[in-house]
Amino acid sequence: MSLPVLVVLGATGAQGGGLARAALADPARRFAVRAVTRRPDAPAARALAQAGAQVVAADLDDAASLARAFDGAHGVFAVTNFWEHFSPERELAQAGAIAGAARGAGVRHLVWSTLEDTRRTLALDDPRMPTLMGRYKVPHFDAKGEADALFTGGGVPTTLLYTSFYWDNFIHFGLGPRRMPTGELALVLPIGDAAMPGIAAEDIGACAYAVFRRSEATLGRSLGIAGEHLTLAAMAAAMGRALGEPVIPYAMPPSEFARLGFPGADDLANMFQFKRDFEDAFRARRPVATTQALLPGVLDFEGWLARHAARIPVA
Repeated sequence: MSLPVLVVLGATGAQGGGLARAALADPARRFAVRAVTRRPDAPAARALAQAGAQVVAADLDDAASLARAFDGAHGVFAVTNFWEHFSPERELAQAGAIAGAARGAGVRHLVWSTLEDTRRTLALDDPRMPTLMGRYKVPHFDAKGEADALFTGGGVPTTLLYTSFYWDNFIHFGLGPRRMPTGELALVLPIGDAAMPGIAAEDIGACAYAVFRRSEATLGRSLGIAGEHLTLAAMAAAMGRALGEPVIPYAMPPSEFARLGFPGADDLANMFQFKRDFEDAFRARRPVATTQALLPGVLDFEGWLARHAARIPVA
């Protein structure tokens, strides 16, 4: 008997790649993995094929390609990447195409990697936070949160998976420690004294795989995941121990962070401010205990650093 097909969007990325690898490494082999990518010839895609995945080409901007990729699928892991194009409207359109293809294919379980629509908490005219692009507070959050209804209200059996800050951003996103004019290393985030949920990117995919494995208990639910909730001071202290050099925490004001000038700095400044100003609700949605129940081996920050500290760029 053939295995149910699990379609993984973003299969060569952080979240989708983690899920594909978790499913392929499962000794029980509960699913056949169909890894979807725009570049089937990329090294990451070839590695998945060698591990046993079926690799297929599709593009989130091409609804027909998604329909082909979803044909015969039992489950779909759905994720979009705002940072490829910086367009919330495009992200919404991609989510709509995913939902339509899943509905057309009769998918029985879709896991949507999502975030809060911050406009449900902060009105656009609320002066506490700048409005960006005319209609968003945190564009890369708001588009995903707005898209939730495309799945849950569109006849697609869905689990909403609320993710947390990737600790891998300290490696890949330019958020690692900076060398100050004094020579000291500083971890610069506009988070104030709030504790921020974080997680290893690989563990997001592994948690998503656990959601699919426990479909009877997770279908139709909203689940938030985090490996640990830490203050900026605690992250800086742990990073300093791992790097062998003290790291000073610097809670830069969000308005100053927004002026740093890199693409998306204003979006990230608002994101960190949202996590700071609405800390209790944001953390409550992402309980570590729930994550540990899904993935008993989920990494805490010290565990992540033990594996990856050497990859954090330090000038």
